[in-house]
Amino acid sequence: MATAPHAVLDLLARYEPKSTAERADVERVRALVASGDPWRRSTPLHVTGSALIVHQDSGRVLLRWHQRHGTWLLVGGHADPEESDPLAIALREGREETGLTDLAPWPDAEVRHLVIVPVPANTREEAHEHADIRFVLATRTPEAVRPENPQAPLRWLTPREARRVITEENVRETLSRVEPLLAG
Repeated sequence: MATAPHAVLDLLARYEPKSTAERADVERVRALVASGDPWRRSTPLHVTGSALIVHQDSGRVLLRWHQRHGTWLLVGGHADPEESDPLAIALREGREETGLTDLAPWPDAEVRHLVIVPVPANTREEAHEHADIRFVLATRTPEAVRPENPQAPLRWLTPREARRVITEENVRETLSRVEPLLAG
């Protein structure tokens, strides 16, 4: 897999962390990139790309049920072989998980949130962490949404409704950063 560390470092160079904790996470990702392949799933910490999908005309956001975690999350995930751009990963995962073919970065292609999240062990892998680089993607066709499987339903919600169903603080933080974009 081509690591193309410059893609991640370029994104991080333009990104301004919003808290001390986020600044520490950004520094951990920079160190990860400098140490080798930041995408390798076999390492205890690896980079993932995610996004909050929005429909700006209605002001709604799309959440995906994640059965393994038992909670509503963003779309996104791991790099496929030869992928090294977090935004491209978020776009691919978003299309796969929602069936939306018109997804595009909105209002721009900049990082909206970076957070390192713990992932518990299961029967296939040990506990590890995702260095999740998060974007905002928009669709013009919210009615075209289709879950990738019956165990991963999707819900369009207002930000207020989303805040009530989200149990992960880091996802609430992403929502709080996107909400002003929808309002303005």
